[in-house]
Amino acid sequence: MPEMFKVLPPGEALKALFDHLDPEVRSQDLETAEALDRTLCEKLTAPSSLPSFPRSTMDGYAVRAEDTFGATESLPAYLSVIGEVPMGRIFEGVVGPAQAVVVYTGGMIPPGADAVVMVERTQKLDEANIEVLRAVAPGENMIQVGEDVKEGESLFDAGHILRPQDLGGLMALGITRVRVAAALRAAILSTGDEVVSPEQIPGPGQIRDVNSYAIAGLIARSGGIPLLKGIIKDTYESLLSAARSALNASDLLVISAGSSVSTRDLTADVINALGKPGVLVHGVAVRPGKPTILGVCNGKPAIGLPGNPVSAMVVAGLFLTPLLRRMQGAKDPPARGRITARLTHNISSVPGREDYIQVRLEEREGDLWAEPVFGKSNLIYTLVKAEGMICVPLDSNGLHKGELVAVELF
Repeated sequence: MPEMFKVLPPGEALKALFDHLDPEVRSQDLETAEALDRTLCEKLTAPSSLPSFPRSTMDGYAVRAEDTFGATESLPAYLSVIGEVPMGRIFEGVVGPAQAVVVYTGGMIPPGADAVVMVERTQKLDEANIEVLRAVAPGENMIQVGEDVKEGESLFDAGHILRPQDLGGLMALGITRVRVAAALRAAILSTGDEVVSPEQIPGPGQIRDVNSYAIAGLIARSGGIPLLKGIIKDTYESLLSAARSALNASDLLVISAGSSVSTRDLTADVINALGKPGVLVHGVAVRPGKPTILGVCNGKPAIGLPGNPVSAMVVAGLFLTPLLRRMQGAKDPPARGRITARLTHNISSVPGREDYIQVRLEEREGDLWAEPVFGKSNLIYTLVKAEGMICVPLDSNGLHKGELVAVELF
């Protein structure tokens, strides 16, 4: 079968798509507790210092450090215990010369004290006196005011994607609402006369819809709202009608299948009919996922994914995720976690394309190994059984057994 399109390297293909987009980021105010993975639309600064009071990092005694200088087990410093700091309360008094106050981890350091002696470094003489068996320096075993964050300090710039730890940090400062990019609505159409819904029992030659749900999960993880628009039959009229309706109701369109090189390829024609400039890229130098379509229709992106599940997920990770993040104003989209492992098998490739191979991870005698999960791109469980994937570079003939490779974790 002759080639019907000219493939582009993934980086060039993504640039071609971005060059035709100038999205206006919509924003909304959201409870911080609900803002995980959302993109900030404002620069945030600390409204106060954190901590706002000096705190102990140990159970022990708050002291004046100078009163412990020179203390050893054979020649301890003797201090009088004048009280205890209740958790969540202020100590009514001041630590004076040769005095100590009982403090607990996280408790407030009383006025006059500038260090904490660990309880393990002391010995009780009686209820009112202790021996300090080791000297402490000023500031030891305590956190100063503003040591974590100072009032007015920059926290995050606009375009930052909020992580779980970021939510905790904002809550610690009382920032309970944030302005973030509104979640984008991504319409998903699945095409194919052979495709049926997962609830149905497939008849002869039929398969259940896999891609709609896998792609919907990826969209949700990328800060979008997936809109499943159903399964469309392989006719130009039905696909064009469904695609036009879906695109009108969303911010971007994803069409699963229909992007192979064949007489049944309707996706490119439909995208061209939806608006200008239409198809920008038809074919990307990757395996799996070569027959990918990238387009823009009157300012809205439209992506045609290959029908095979592995191909669709690889391509969605390369193009759909960064597209969603860019349209939400993200400055530095978070990369997937990566680890280094040794390859268990040789992997052959052809220069001029990027190959993506799914891998399992296993530990052998203290070393981490990546074992390829070989399988055709229409087998979803090659992805299900994998924990990550590796990329064979564009200009490489392959990778060798025992070679260290970067594994991109799912």
